[in-house]
Amino acid sequence: MRHRSLLWLGALALAPAAARAQDADARVAAEVQRLTPRITEIRHDLHRNPELSNREVRTAGLVAAHLRALGMEVRTGIAHTGVVGVLRGGRPGPVIAVRADMDALPVTEDTPYPFRSVAKGEYLGQQVGVAHACGHDVHTAVQMGVATLLAGMRAELPGTVIFVFQPAEEGAPPGEEGGAALMLKEGLFADLRPQAVFGLHTLAQMEVGRVGYTPGPAMAASDRFIVTIRGRQSHGASPQLAIDPVVMAAEAVTALQTIRSRTLSPMEPGVITVGVIRGGERFNIIPDSVVLMGTVRTFSPAVQDRVEERMRQILDGVTRAGGGSFTLQYQRTTPVTVNDSALAVRMEPTLTRLLGAGNVVRLQPTTVAEDFAYYGRTAPSFFYRLGTTAPGTTSGDHHTPTFMADDASIPIGMRVMTGLLLDYLRGA
Repeated sequence: MRHRSLLWLGALALAPAAARAQDADARVAAEVQRLTPRITEIRHDLHRNPELSNREVRTAGLVAAHLRALGMEVRTGIAHTGVVGVLRGGRPGPVIAVRADMDALPVTEDTPYPFRSVAKGEYLGQQVGVAHACGHDVHTAVQMGVATLLAGMRAELPGTVIFVFQPAEEGAPPGEEGGAALMLKEGLFADLRPQAVFGLHTLAQMEVGRVGYTPGPAMAASDRFIVTIRGRQSHGASPQLAIDPVVMAAEAVTALQTIRSRTLSPMEPGVITVGVIRGGERFNIIPDSVVLMGTVRTFSPAVQDRVEERMRQILDGVTRAGGGSFTLQYQRTTPVTVNDSALAVRMEPTLTRLLGAGNVVRLQPTTVAEDFAYYGRTAPSFFYRLGTTAPGTTSGDHHTPTFMADDASIPIGMRVMTGLLLDYLRGA
């Protein structure tokens, strides 16, 4: 097999560029077809055995063994359970990186899949179901397939590919660090700095066979906040003796929405969501405090600053008027994911060549967040969405029990990502 790979790669070097690309695509497609059953079984295994953020021990072990079997330089234990494989091509060329995330979610799966998860885990002190309800099993399996494909071309590969298998994309547990930021902090690119970074993510709202991307800012920055509103406890029948944090909290939830409607420009995207209101122990007791937790999604550091500033002003006003007080913990967890405009222009022809123009979609920016954004701060990055819903079927949204990603998306993911990496390395 290796001799055949060398022969066709050598012949490609003598052919016109268009012919070389078409021949390479055909041969990659044939290898993808051969590998698909094996990689699909890996996906099923990962799906049956999901692991929560910073707990991806089994998954990391499978990935590391796979990369070592391909003859790569392998580093483990970065950012707790991260795995990095380095594939050095036999010809000079650029250094690039490609990333897949490995963690699952505290979600109890409700799908008809025979390989569905029945796993349990501990999250915030409670036993929960664990499932790959965001497609990270697909991401990991596809990247293992891409690693296999490119390793088979090692001798004639022009450059070096860093395969990053990342833990904790969904966020580290409270009190822990994790994810892309920690991988970089622990020296992910200290020895080899990539000239470009690539990644993909499943998309439940897109059919198998299609991909999408957004030039420029593609996915929002994600901030978390915890507000504690303090008052004075009393009997529920004697509200005049209380300073009621429940009433202040209710006013605050409503007032915070005026940031979106009255502080930000109507043309500026943004979201402020209170996802948790927690307070009180008994129906006839006014509690002494209420906790609000939520998220802010924006596309600009200046808007982030303004939202935090207005939150503090509003909470101060509401609690002063009610006779109480507040504390605000505001954490900027994930920056904006930006597709480098020049890199997007360079890679779009590859997508079109591989799938046809009708299957490549320009997507609107989305207010979901992705910690792939951190890699884009180190090098130009390109992040695209992979359609995963079988035609004629439906899937639940990401992070829900009924999320489903069809196996047919796996060979498409392998073929597209391999094509992108090869075209970049070859200077296409």
